[in-house]
Amino acid sequence: MTQIGFFPGCSLKGTSSEYAQSIFTLSKMVGINLVEIEDWNCCGASTVHNINNKLSVTLPARILTLAKQQKLTEIVAPCAACYNRLCIAQHQLKINKFLRNQLFETFQICIDNNISILNIIQYIEKYIFEKIKEKIIYFFKYPVVCYYGCLLVRPHKILNFDRLEDPQSMDNLMKKIGALPIDWAYKTECCGGGFSVSRTDIVVKLCGEIIKDAINKGAEAIIVACPMCQSNLDTRRSCINNYLHKKTNIPVIYITQAIGLAIGIKKKDLGFKKLFVKPTFI
Repeated sequence: MTQIGFFPGCSLKGTSSEYAQSIFTLSKMVGINLVEIEDWNCCGASTVHNINNKLSVTLPARILTLAKQQKLTEIVAPCAACYNRLCIAQHQLKINKFLRNQLFETFQICIDNNISILNIIQYIEKYIFEKIKEKIIYFFKYPVVCYYGCLLVRPHKILNFDRLEDPQSMDNLMKKIGALPIDWAYKTECCGGGFSVSRTDIVVKLCGEIIKDAINKGAEAIIVACPMCQSNLDTRRSCINNYLHKKTNIPVIYITQAIGLAIGIKKKDLGFKKLFVKPTFI
C-alpha cells in the first residue's frame, strides 16, 4: 500500500470534516494510506503572516520538520491556505540562511527542502485519477464553474501551479468525469478568507459577487478545493442571499465529492449531509 503524508490543518479536523471524509474514501479505494503528521500545529493561515513574518515561517516549518522525523518524503495538504503557507515557508527557508539558522538554534527546526508538498488537485492527478477512471459510470453531467480561489495559484513564482489568471487543472478533471466546466470571471477571485469572522460584511459582498456570476453563467454547482472558500460560500448563504436580494440554491461541492459521485460512492460516504446548501440534482 502506498504511504503518503497527510496534513489536515485545522479545517479538515472541524468545520470541513466532510472534505477529509471524501479524501480518505477516495484514497482507500485506490490503496493509498494517508499518514497524518503527528503532533501537527496550525500552519498560521490566514492571519499570522500579516502580523509576524518569523512566526508565519516557524509554524509551517515545524510541520515540515515533523514530517521529516516521520520519514515522509511527500505530503498532501488539501487546504489551499495550508498548502500555500507550507510552500512559502519552505521557499523562504531555502533562500534565507539567517532565518534558517535562527529557527534551528531556537527551535531545533531543520527544514527539509526535499519534501514534496502536494495540493489536492496535484494529489488527485498523481495518485487517484488513473486508478479510478475505469470506475466512472455515473457521469457528473452538469454545467459547473471551478473556483480555485486566490491561494491555490498565488504567488505563482513560488507555487508554480497552473496558470495564474485562468487555471485549468480542476476544469480538466471535471471534464474527465463528464461535467461541463463553464468559463467565468471569478475563478481566482478572493472569497474574503480570513475576514470570515472579523468582517463578515466583506465576505458576504465578495462571495455574493462570486455566486451571482456563477448563476448568471448557468452553472448548477460551484466546485472548490479549499475549505475556507467552501465555508464562506456555503455557510454564509443566508447573508449572501440578503446581499443579492434573492434566494440562491447553487451548491458548493468539493472536487473530491464530485469525483466520488462519478464513481458511484454514496453521498453519505462523501459528507454531503454537512452542506448547508444541498444539491438538488443528485
